Amino acid sequence: MNEQSPSSKYPHTPDGRYFVVRGRLWRASNPFLDEQTKRHLVKQLMSARRAVRQAEGDPDRVAAARSRVDTAKVALGERGPVWWNDEEPDFNRQLVRKTPYAAWFSGISK
Repeated sequence: MNEQSPSSKYPHTPDGRYFVVRGRLWRASNPFLDEQTKRHLVKQLMSARRAVRQAEGDPDRVAAARSRVDTAKVALGERGPVWWNDEEPDFNRQLVRKTPYAAWFSGISK
């Protein structure tokens, strides 16, 4: 796990696919991206998030900025097609207690 990752302060599932925030699973970035690509995509994501804030009040600019956020998140593997290839389902944004990770999480959250 990259210590500079924002998700590093949250518990990651044993398979590294998700991190947990307030009891909800969030898909982690694709660990197979090389560092240069990942850094570039994270910069794009942060720029797009700033653009969303700056566009407040202008629906067209907000929509365009949100589209940029989505594009970066898909490229990072956090949205869109999953980055693993074992045909396991995606539990992104689901409550951890309603997934196969429930037992693992109950063991670490006590």
